Amino acid sequence: MKKFINYFSKTEKLLWLFSSLIIIASFIIFDRKNYLTLSSSLVGVSSLIFVAKGNPIGQVMMIFFSLIYGIISYNYSYYGEMITYLGMSMPMAIFSLVSWLRNPFNGNKAEVTINRISKKECCFLFLLASAVTAAFYFILRFFNTANLIPSTVSITTSFVAVYLTLRRNPYYAFWYALNDVVLIVLWVLATFDNISYISVVVCFVVFLANDLYGFYNWLKMEKRQKKLQTDQFE
Repeated sequence: MKKFINYFSKTEKLLWLFSSLIIIASFIIFDRKNYLTLSSSLVGVSSLIFVAKGNPIGQVMMIFFSLIYGIISYNYSYYGEMITYLGMSMPMAIFSLVSWLRNPFNGNKAEVTINRISKKECCFLFLLASAVTAAFYFILRFFNTANLIPSTVSITTSFVAVYLTLRRNPYYAFWYALNDVVLIVLWVLATFDNISYISVVVCFVVFLANDLYGFYNWLKMEKRQKKLQTDQFE
């Protein structure tokens, strides 16, 4: 247990603690009923701390978060979010888990080897994301998805984020942060119908802070990994 606790830095411990307390406080103040929302938020914020360290355990938690969040989105007719997390984020988290386990850094299974993608692959990703966005716009419109435009934008940001997560690229966190901003807008709109959804808004505000930290930490990890690899060849 002591080894597990020492695994996280003071910043990471405080980030997780304050994130969890804010989520619980918002649930007590604005909700008190939807324990599914509370559990998904706590699982989600816990997964982000592990993912920020490149630890595959984070992907296991993300699988459970995607399942629970998909159910919550269905209840409010956010079919775009439901399809994104159940049909894309959850399967991609499974693939990412396999990829991360197969690519440990220096044999350390608690840290994935960070990867950069080529300009050619970036162009491919842009074209693929554009095609996915266009296709889902019509799918979501067919199902009369609430707040169609931001729901469609969420598809784009989520797709790029999960793709880069699979490819072990630091910019996965940057795109997840963009997705958090979109989701904050979506759930703020939902609160006009049901004030209890403000707890979901708070959840994604917390996620935004954690994803920004994840982006910072992955860039820091990348520099450290490159230095260690350079030292080994010298």
